[in-house]
Amino acid sequence: MTAQTAERHFPCESCGADLRFAPGQTHLRCDHCGHEQDIPAAPEARDLALGEHDLHRALRDALPPGAMEEVRTTRCPSCGSLVEFQGAQHATECPFCATPVVAGTGTNRQIKPQAVLPFFLDERTARQSMTNWLGGLWFAPNGLVEYARKGRALNGLYVPYWTYDAATRSAYQGERGDHYYVTETVIVDGKQRQQQVQKIRWSGRRGWVSRVFDDVLVLASESLPRRYTDALAPWDLAALQPYREDYLSGFTAEGYTVGLEEGWARAQEVMAQVIHQDVRRDIGGDVQRVHRVDTEYSAETFKHILLPVWMAAYKYNGKSYRFIVNGQTGRVQGERPWSVWKITFAVLGAVAVGLGLFYLRQKGVIG
Repeated sequence: MTAQTAERHFPCESCGADLRFAPGQTHLRCDHCGHEQDIPAAPEARDLALGEHDLHRALRDALPPGAMEEVRTTRCPSCGSLVEFQGAQHATECPFCATPVVAGTGTNRQIKPQAVLPFFLDERTARQSMTNWLGGLWFAPNGLVEYARKGRALNGLYVPYWTYDAATRSAYQGERGDHYYVTETVIVDGKQRQQQVQKIRWSGRRGWVSRVFDDVLVLASESLPRRYTDALAPWDLAALQPYREDYLSGFTAEGYTVGLEEGWARAQEVMAQVIHQDVRRDIGGDVQRVHRVDTEYSAETFKHILLPVWMAAYKYNGKSYRFIVNGQTGRVQGERPWSVWKITFAVLGAVAVGLGLFYLRQKGVIG
């Protein structure tokens, strides 16, 4: 799949200016006149709207037409992202590198988002969370925290994710290890003495474990490092709302670049780790060896959802560093630069302290 991004616009009923979704609220707000508009309730029941898609049907490209959408895209000449255009829009900026892009003739067919987790934290609160996090980084350049304190606005971005459900039944083979102790004679400082030595008695084991997985979360984008987006967890997915473009008003939404099949493979990796722990518990004993696990999957379903992230970038020594804030909880992760001067002074300081202590010991001042 290709990467797409888009910014939705909704006119104010009072003055016609753009409305924006108010984080933590259930309405849109006009920055021009202050008018507030409620987001209309979804016509269908929430549980129905958040229903799962059959995974194998989707992998056969056999989802109902209403589950798919066709979008216009063009590739950013600077960073290579594919930018999505809505309606009569023909030009915009790439949200990842701010390069101007003009609509082309390409289109892309993709799975529609089914749910969105609305922003709970506003930009000011998210920026404060980032500033506090940056202030706690050791050996970070002084300009880094100063950059955050200057109040440069963060960008609100809805990031695409897949969630996967499955029932699993796993056959395993392994060994159970039980500790026991024997008395052995050892020689210490030329003298014999008795001591207890731990041994392990191994016995073969085989069996079955079962588990039902619900909403295994997989990042569906390559634009942000997975190690940072994974560390933004946990997310309260119980707060998901049926997808409506109203929630995206004033924010940027990114399309998925990790396809459904690739996402399913990543979800299976996550499931395998949990199943491995289930197997160890089922084997029992003090230690375990797991030789083989064969897993059968059934009732596989998925959702395409959007999660809220505040994002900022900082340039240091010609390199850009990105910081991301969980738009629901305020948890912060990012790529951090290191101040060479701070590290150098710290090393020199440590060396100086070491030499000073050595000198005092030589003079007999300290023992």
